[in-house]
Amino acid sequence: MGHREELMAGARRCLEERGYAHTTSRDIAAAAKAPLGTINYHYGSKEALLNAAMLESIQEWGAKVQQSAPEPEATVGARLEAMWARIIESQVTDRPLLVAASESLTQAERSPEVRAQIARAYEGARPQLAADLHGISGAEGSDDAGTARAVGSVHMALVAGLTQQWLIDPEHAPSAAEIAAGLRAIARSLDSDA
Repeated sequence: MGHREELMAGARRCLEERGYAHTTSRDIAAAAKAPLGTINYHYGSKEALLNAAMLESIQEWGAKVQQSAPEPEATVGARLEAMWARIIESQVTDRPLLVAASESLTQAERSPEVRAQIARAYEGARPQLAADLHGISGAEGSDDAGTARAVGSVHMALVAGLTQQWLIDPEHAPSAAEIAAGLRAIARSLDSDA
């Protein structure tokens, strides 16, 4: 493994152990057992490395959450409840990563690069969520592209909100079944308005 890969692994460890805000360049270099100057050489800055490490970690987390999805023939409700249950379970198993991810979001306010990277990741995740959970094709130019984006956006908002609730107050945060019940009630209310 070269310095670039060692730095990425070291940054990921530091994010989980120290968090985004408290990780220094020296911390990363020490964790990677690499010279301090290699951070700027390979990534341009500590922030660029941390952002890359965070995005890689979050993408892996998302893939893991989606990995053990129920069979495609399962109902939408069953797929949704299974996904929410995996997200809730990850609040315990992946808590340090999720705390670091929350910290990194605040960096987007002051860094156009971070904002752009996160925005690209969100834009890519929206149609994927719609396809995985509802079978809605999000291919650009397709008839369902707008619907896929809307459905994926709702799921992204739910993931973010659920994560925040579980990080702040796990004792009172909703279960997967409660989220599903809430979504069903909202859908019924929306249908009655139509």
